[in-house]
Amino acid sequence: MAEPRPTFFSRLAGIARFLFWALLIYLAVQAFLAPNQVNVKRAQALAAFQEERKSRVIVMIHRSDRVSLLGAPVGGFIGIDDSESVLRAIRLTPGDTPIDLILHTPGGLVLAAEQIARALLDHKGKVTVFVPHYAMSGGTLIAMAADEIVMDPNAVLGPVDPQLGGVPAASILRVTEIKPVERTADQTLILADMARKAQAQVREIVQELLTESRQMSAERAAEVARTVTDGRWTHDFPITVRTGRSLGFRISTDMPRAVYAIMELYPQAGSRRPSVIYLDTPAGAPMQLPPAEPAPAPAAPAKR
Repeated sequence: MAEPRPTFFSRLAGIARFLFWALLIYLAVQAFLAPNQVNVKRAQALAAFQEERKSRVIVMIHRSDRVSLLGAPVGGFIGIDDSESVLRAIRLTPGDTPIDLILHTPGGLVLAAEQIARALLDHKGKVTVFVPHYAMSGGTLIAMAADEIVMDPNAVLGPVDPQLGGVPAASILRVTEIKPVERTADQTLILADMARKAQAQVREIVQELLTESRQMSAERAAEVARTVTDGRWTHDFPITVRTGRSLGFRISTDMPRAVYAIMELYPQAGSRRPSVIYLDTPAGAPMQLPPAEPAPAPAAPAKR
């Protein structure tokens, strides 16, 4: 008995199944190879910048990176893993070799930031911290250990007032000042005690970093330490280049173009629709247009 011939719809279903599995395999291969390709570009950019600067270049950039096949964004902050990696890089650097740290972070754990700052402070070679966009909280603490801070003209640092469970230590202390003790919960009093200790500890760290890095005199360092830790500003207050210089930080705005190029290799994970759109060529600048095609020659007049 002869087998039935496949119908048009059965053939179409077979083609659809083949295309589905081919697309799935292609996406899986792309998801596996894409991170490797990006890492190669990053390594090449860092190697070129190191050769240009004759230094050890360390990058600590916290963005939301795409992970897994579906591209779920995961944010970052200064943690123990970061301090372990940075400390290892510093240990592998000869004492007389300069260190350039490219820093882009919202902050993180005080412990991890202090470990990195003290390791940079102990390094004998020149330490330069580059801040192309922002280095808040713990990032600012790390920058205080540098011999020089290089910022984009619009980049910012931030206060280093300690936070307890997401609440400013200064605000917890303020509550105990305006409420009688008998009307204050025991938990609040305990937090206030911790907040007082945290403020004193961070203030001491900041004063030590600013003094030993020779950013400023011991007297000025003590005053600045109080300013950036006593909670007079909100935790996201932007310390601009002008404000930083007025505090006494040694800040330069001579940012190398290579730092911006490295930042572009760490794109922010976003949605399919970009929230910022611009043209590479600004208004008023000559645009590179493709050569115009020659106009067709006019037709010869018809003979009578």
